[in-house]
Amino acid sequence: MRYFPVFLDLQGRRCVVVGGADLALQKVRGLLQAGAKVAVVAAQASPELKALAYSGQVELVAREPLPGDLRGANIAIDASEDEPTHDALWQEANRTGVLLNVVDRPAQCHFIAPAIVRRDPLLIAISTSGESPYLASVLRSRLERLVGPEWGLFTGLLGALRRRLRADGLTLKEQTRAYQRLLRSSALQDLREGRPDLAARRVEAIAGNLTPPGRVSLVGAGPGGSDLLTEAARKLLERAEYVLWDALVPPEVLAVCGPQAQLEAVGRRGGQPGPGQDATTARMIELAQQGHDVVRLKGGDPFVFGRGGEEAAALTELGIPVTVVPGVSAATGVATAAGIPLTMRGVASSFTVLTGAEQDGQAPKRLEALAAGADTLVVLMPLGNLDEITARIGRVVGPSRPAAVIGSGTRPEQMVVRATISEISAAVREAPVQPPATLIVGKVVTALDNSSFRLDPNW
Repeated sequence: MRYFPVFLDLQGRRCVVVGGADLALQKVRGLLQAGAKVAVVAAQASPELKALAYSGQVELVAREPLPGDLRGANIAIDASEDEPTHDALWQEANRTGVLLNVVDRPAQCHFIAPAIVRRDPLLIAISTSGESPYLASVLRSRLERLVGPEWGLFTGLLGALRRRLRADGLTLKEQTRAYQRLLRSSALQDLREGRPDLAARRVEAIAGNLTPPGRVSLVGAGPGGSDLLTEAARKLLERAEYVLWDALVPPEVLAVCGPQAQLEAVGRRGGQPGPGQDATTARMIELAQQGHDVVRLKGGDPFVFGRGGEEAAALTELGIPVTVVPGVSAATGVATAAGIPLTMRGVASSFTVLTGAEQDGQAPKRLEALAAGADTLVVLMPLGNLDEITARIGRVVGPSRPAAVIGSGTRPEQMVVRATISEISAAVREAPVQPPATLIVGKVVTALDNSSFRLDPNW
């Protein structure tokens, strides 16, 4: 990397801008925001620059640039758009050690002026190393929508809390936990809605109680793709101290977790070793009672075959605060990603969802009744009992009913196998389909031309 990112303190320091047009005005305004003493060298200056000079905000040297104009400057910006001027200033800057930026000339720049999202005292700088100012401006616009003005006030609150905790002699780990509590509190929302006094009281409450009870968030990770996480799920993962994750959660979802998070694998796939449900629940309780912020991360939705209801009941019984964040269930998300509408006017007006293995690992006992009562049948995690499941369904709906098995749904390696219900099991073995998998049975499987569907919104 050619450039070293740095923020310069230009308060009260001399800076020189060469040029008198709109480009120069833009640079002057940025330097004034930083508190610099700005001198503008230009034979012809815009009315706005003249107005700044008349009000005493800048010094205007109304002539062509001459040798010595950079004397005493901390930095200089050449916005003249004149090649001889560029060359002369570049030579002078190299002789005198002044840092120079020649606008749109990366080869004649000692520093790059980044695109700035300014939420004082929070500053976010974006640079493409001079490759594409346009891209930097696009990213700045996106960040300005994400990081509103309330973030500046919030940064000030964090700074005040930091000074107080340091003065009290708290360790860095204790300080960090206090910052995390403030970040996940409602302080940002208070500031966004014009209630700074309430936000300040939240800071006082955190500073006065540094050992609060922990909490557990039951979070749905969705069917696989990290881009299907909800915004609420992302926020909790970014802030969590511990993340207890299921076997169905892929690495790209775990990558969303913050660097401070300690990841613990607590899931297991059918027939494989791993922590049992009782051990997982006990671990959540243990961490929460120690005051930690815990995320229990589950594939799909936590309340759809995820045992989230059992976990919530055990936690609330002990008075541990619980948050539940829904996720895109594999029951619907995987079908959509495969281009299969679970309901469609004139084709199917109902669908039924069940798991392919009950608590004892056997195929569902009520399978025939459920298959007979729904237009579309969705079976989650069917691979362990696929032969039995398809045979029993086929006896109810007929051997020619369309079926599909989707493996690794919503992920880049997604595989969709289609056949009749009597032939689907053999087709899956031939593919072969990798778990996690979903079986869909019904006329909707062949209702659309699925080849034109794309899950990626950027395609």
